Amino acid sequence: MTANRMLYLSFAAIMLAGVWLTGFDRVHWLLYVPVAFASIAGLTGFCVNLWLWKKLGFKEQLQCKS
Repeated sequence: MTANRMLYLSFAAIMLAGVWLTGFDRVHWLLYVPVAFASIAGLTGFCVNLWLWKKLGFKEQLQCKS
């Protein structure tokens, strides 16, 4: 598993813990969207948000090779 995928999974876990501590019945439904997208990105390696921004015309940042 890559560091990027672990980043997405840990982000989703922290967000979900915040939702759980607040109470599932008190949290607005929109707070579940980043949790779902980050979970998908972490498990499959496909980032929905990155795909969306690329479709809207933004360019992906090139990564440095070490």
